[in-house]
Amino acid sequence: MSNVEKTPLLGGIGKTKSLYKQDNVSFDGQMEDPELGSKRSRKNSGLDEELEPVTLTWKDVNVYALPKKGGCCNRGNVSSSPKQILSNVSGMIKPGKLMAVMGASGAGKSTLMNVLTYRNRGSLILQGDIRVNGVVVDKTKIANISAYVQQDDMFIGTMTVREHLTFRALLRMDKRKNKAERLQTVEDIIHELGLTKCADTIIGVQGRLRGISGGEMKRLSFASELLTNPPLMFCDEATSGLDSFMAYSVIQALKSMVRNGRTILCTIHQPPSEVFELFDELFLLAEGRVAFSGPIPEALEFFKSNGHACPMNYNPADYFILTLAIVPGKEADCRSRVKNLCDGFEASEPFRKMTEETNHISDHREVSQRFIKDTLSNSSRYEASFSQQAKSVFWRSWISSIRDPLIVRIKFVQTIFFAVILGLIYLKTDDDYDQDDIMNINGVIFVIITNLSFTNIFSVLNVFPLEVPIFLREYGTGLYGVGVYYLSKTFVEIPFLIAMPVIFMSILYWMSGLNHDGSVFLIATGIAILVSNTAASFGYVVSTAAPSVTAALAIAPALMIPFLLFGGFFLNSGSTPVYLIWLKYLSWFSYGNEMMVLNQWDGVTNITCSSNTRCISQGDTVIDSLSFDKDNFYLDLGLIFALLVGFRLISFITLYIRAKRSSS
Repeated sequence: MSNVEKTPLLGGIGKTKSLYKQDNVSFDGQMEDPELGSKRSRKNSGLDEELEPVTLTWKDVNVYALPKKGGCCNRGNVSSSPKQILSNVSGMIKPGKLMAVMGASGAGKSTLMNVLTYRNRGSLILQGDIRVNGVVVDKTKIANISAYVQQDDMFIGTMTVREHLTFRALLRMDKRKNKAERLQTVEDIIHELGLTKCADTIIGVQGRLRGISGGEMKRLSFASELLTNPPLMFCDEATSGLDSFMAYSVIQALKSMVRNGRTILCTIHQPPSEVFELFDELFLLAEGRVAFSGPIPEALEFFKSNGHACPMNYNPADYFILTLAIVPGKEADCRSRVKNLCDGFEASEPFRKMTEETNHISDHREVSQRFIKDTLSNSSRYEASFSQQAKSVFWRSWISSIRDPLIVRIKFVQTIFFAVILGLIYLKTDDDYDQDDIMNINGVIFVIITNLSFTNIFSVLNVFPLEVPIFLREYGTGLYGVGVYYLSKTFVEIPFLIAMPVIFMSILYWMSGLNHDGSVFLIATGIAILVSNTAASFGYVVSTAAPSVTAALAIAPALMIPFLLFGGFFLNSGSTPVYLIWLKYLSWFSYGNEMMVLNQWDGVTNITCSSNTRCISQGDTVIDSLSFDKDNFYLDLGLIFALLVGFRLISFITLYIRAKRSSS
């Protein structure tokens, strides 16, 4: 590891040219030219811009969780008092520092991170004072100056590393930068974080598409946030799921960032000793209270002075966690030890100095006008214009669609396969009909509607459940709006929702002996396209409301069966029970079936009869036997359009509500 000479940092806000001087070693341990060094890679880069030094302080933070409403077995606990998660938590971190937030499970690390970032607060009751350079901040202001790298790495797996960063650069970077400058920043960050070798590699989808490694994915998360050149960064469990080498590489990347003057908080779970040594400061939580805050050497001294000296050749991180953990069966002793340590820290000299410095920063806000105007402004939530958002999100949606083999190849193969199989079952090479053909033709019409409905519903059921977590995270960071995302997904699906029915009808229509008139075929194909889009719209309703693909697959069939039964094939349209008539009006099967039947049989007069029994000789008689009305064609057309639009609106509203709830 390189030796670091720390330059004292004065309080207040001012420009810093260099906070650290380091040896010629990059974050991944590779030697660089001492004259060119890493500065060469950042020449004319967004990373080379001057950062406004940020000191983050939080004082007397208290968090309470409201008790859950009592059920049948715990009604007596309804009026219980709120549970306190954090108790009088105070701390601070200065520019150029990398702080590790540590504690045993349940200590309150994630809650503190959510409080500081103004995210995922839910129904928690919050108290306390959070400031940046002495200025009180809110959700918008903290978002303008910070980046939050969450524990789970979520990406569109069919995109490459460079494409992903380009997408974010076009949407998230400063409006004053032109496209060329943004693309140059992307290249600089790729080089800076060691992603050059995998820049054109697919990110990957676990279990489906092989992509980049776990360490590269974590560094890609950092790269995504560095595009905005934030002076303040929050990292939640930055080394989760990585081996010791990858964990060291990732924390080294964070270390290189603080050398540029950034302020970084990182929750971490029992890091290896070589990783732990990279941190400048430590913030320990236990049972919702602060057990220590300050430089790591002082932490060792503090624990030693309180009767808990770390043994020689023992990882201090492991020792701190074990000392502050609540061991099952020894709860009373452990809580007593934790209480003594927390009380001891609150009475210690480091705590007194931290409190005085926090108060001093709050009382003497020497903040530059630029910092107030540009950095902490309540400007638009979106950096990119609506047109830029729409263009970029549509481009990403299209790329991810055409690269996904499940969407492209399987859809085409499935469509052709079922068309041929059904064509062989209902095979008829002419349109000269007898009495037996009436049932077959009506059957193939309903099979067409049913197959198109099921195929298109199930093809979109996984669209939103798989991407909603990514969408909610990107929406929360202000990357784009709900309308932009929804319209992009809709427009990307339109070519498939048109091409598939056309291919399906082009094969099955002529094989099954439907009316050979060209105009009738075109109308039937148009109806098939309309049915497909309406069914897909219903699939969007289920997809946006369902929490997972599994839930969507379970819900969709149960909701579809009633609509299918009232489609006019299993139950005569004229005998629908009055108390269930509303289901018929909501069934696109009914409208599609009636239009198809009218289109097929209207004007047909060549139905032969080979027996003396009562026969159906005209298509109009077939229509009447199904209780359909030729005057209903355009009414059905309008109503199925209304269903299409209605389903789309419901799915959009559902997605909008989920997005708003997630960002509250």
